[in-house]
Amino acid sequence: MKPQLLAPAGNLEKLKWAVKYGADAVYFGMEFGSLRSFAGNFSLQDAQVGLDFLHQNDRKGYVTFNIYPFSDEYEKLIETAKKLDDIGVDAFIVADMGVLSELNKLGLSADLHISTQANTVSFQTAMAYKQLGAKRVNLARELSLEKIIDIQKNLASQIETEVFIHGSVCFSYSGRCAISDYLTTFRANHGECKHPCRWKYFLVEEKRPGVYLPVTEDDRGTYIFNSKELALFDYVPRLIEAGVMAFKIEGRMKSIHYIASVVSFYRRLLDGETFTEKQAYELLNRVPNRGYCQGFMKGNVGPEDYEYAKNESKINTVFVGNVTEEKINDRSVLEVRNKIFAGEILEVLTPDGNISQATMSEPLVNTKNQQLEEVNNNEQFLLLQGNWPEYSIFRRPG
Repeated sequence: MKPQLLAPAGNLEKLKWAVKYGADAVYFGMEFGSLRSFAGNFSLQDAQVGLDFLHQNDRKGYVTFNIYPFSDEYEKLIETAKKLDDIGVDAFIVADMGVLSELNKLGLSADLHISTQANTVSFQTAMAYKQLGAKRVNLARELSLEKIIDIQKNLASQIETEVFIHGSVCFSYSGRCAISDYLTTFRANHGECKHPCRWKYFLVEEKRPGVYLPVTEDDRGTYIFNSKELALFDYVPRLIEAGVMAFKIEGRMKSIHYIASVVSFYRRLLDGETFTEKQAYELLNRVPNRGYCQGFMKGNVGPEDYEYAKNESKINTVFVGNVTEEKINDRSVLEVRNKIFAGEILEVLTPDGNISQATMSEPLVNTKNQQLEEVNNNEQFLLLQGNWPEYSIFRRPG
């Protein structure tokens, strides 16, 4: 069975982009029940449209029900699950034992997958979830490659496993954090995390109120909780060999530029292409990031897995536009997302993962037949020279 590439979708638009750029399956959250309450998320109608689109393209759609609900919230989850099952959701991703139990009682057509929030670090736990009705377990990010290989040997393909291979990492163990609750009153385990681990901190000595001392580790700065992002491309072949069946990308709150760039890279990787480390980072560094690391996959985390100095991306690539589905006189139409100048040379990423260059016309011509020297992203659409694939990304490398 071919390994699955699983991509995030914060909304319906991102779902379509994930499919166009090679995802085998897409996971998304509803307006209630997800750990990303601020991602946009899906109404029931959106879910129907998204699932129809996925199934028409022979892809799958998974819904995240991975909050830790209180007792009075179960009825709402169960009723939503029934409706989603009726419209064809392929699986529910759950973390809480009670949610798993209640959904399993319903006899749903959809499969049940265990979230990384459940912190599965042993084959014994994975088998226990199988006995409770789960078809797949997302193994905890705290596992090394060696431990995953050992788990796979003991599971002997009795339950599918899934591993996060790319994206932001929570400072807390398996993402179960209380810092947001404490500092902002927004519950992290109910999908309301305000990401205080990315903030800058100072130390105040008890007898010197108002005197702020920087929290430092040697001379590297003050972002003591700020984890770098995972980029486990080098481990994918060995994880496939070990029997991992699904490779998951984080990022329901990220942009369509992120979706296109990251999904297309891992699609190419899973399809057998090889990249040097330099080539891989050049492609992945086209999108904003906090620096990349291998986290626990290499064994243990250390200072090299955190960005102490700042919480800003070093990447200056600018996503300036995307090719729409519209054609005018056999010319492609570019939706403008940022400033574009007449005659400039831009980089183009197409859904097959190829990267090329395009020279913008001089002057620029918009769909109202106006001639311009530059455009901004104020609902402008440009006519392109030639015929470019729909959903192509135009960007200005930094």
